[in-house]
Amino acid sequence: MSTVLAGYGLVKKYGSTTALAGVDVEVRERDSLAIMGPSGSGKSTLLHTLAGIIRPDGGQVLLRGERSEMGVPPAEGWGRIDRLGENRLSALRRKRFGFVFQFGQLLPELPAEENVALPLMLEGVPRGKAVERARRWFAPLGLEGLEGRRPGQLSGGQAQRVAIARALAVEPDVVFADEPTGALDQNTSAEVIRLLTSVTRASGAALVMVTHDADVAAHCDRVLHVRDGRISNYSQYTVA
Repeated sequence: MSTVLAGYGLVKKYGSTTALAGVDVEVRERDSLAIMGPSGSGKSTLLHTLAGIIRPDGGQVLLRGERSEMGVPPAEGWGRIDRLGENRLSALRRKRFGFVFQFGQLLPELPAEENVALPLMLEGVPRGKAVERARRWFAPLGLEGLEGRRPGQLSGGQAQRVAIARALAVEPDVVFADEPTGALDQNTSAEVIRLLTSVTRASGAALVMVTHDADVAAHCDRVLHVRDGRISNYSQYTVA
């Protein structure tokens, strides 16, 4: 599998605190990568830097197929997203990346199908077509029959599966998940992480996930262990 996203020599400081101290990481197509580490280790900063939410103070973040700020294709089809202007970067996050957060962050006033369709509608897809595309994700995620329910009518596991569907609706290159099972009980967590990894892989997207749970991380192809802003170790699993 080829690399779709990479960070090289990533440095990020908050005052006198160094959150990232020269980190290198590559994310492959259909890859699932878990980032683990103690509190304050830099794992969330690494995820947010790769996702274009935080700009690094040093190093570079490269995305395959992204054009430069001037619209000229970079060498070998790669572009530095850490140098993009805010408008371009915001558009890239909407079109090329999907996001799953710990508490789902669904809009309570919208039914599940419209929560999933929302990123498509924000990109100008007509509501009817966006909802039609959104509904395609309900069966693979075990959500059939729940299209019209609002978040308050869903269980925690169901709501998080709706959030996964929303992340995948734009057909992203990479899905970023920040403690996606942190608010769930153990059984529900196992079900959600199994669906997140399998459906993301089947869609062709890569998955980059921060988690504190070793059982959750074990569902991923690779696990990076971060300590004091550096990669201290990494494990690789064979995932069926």
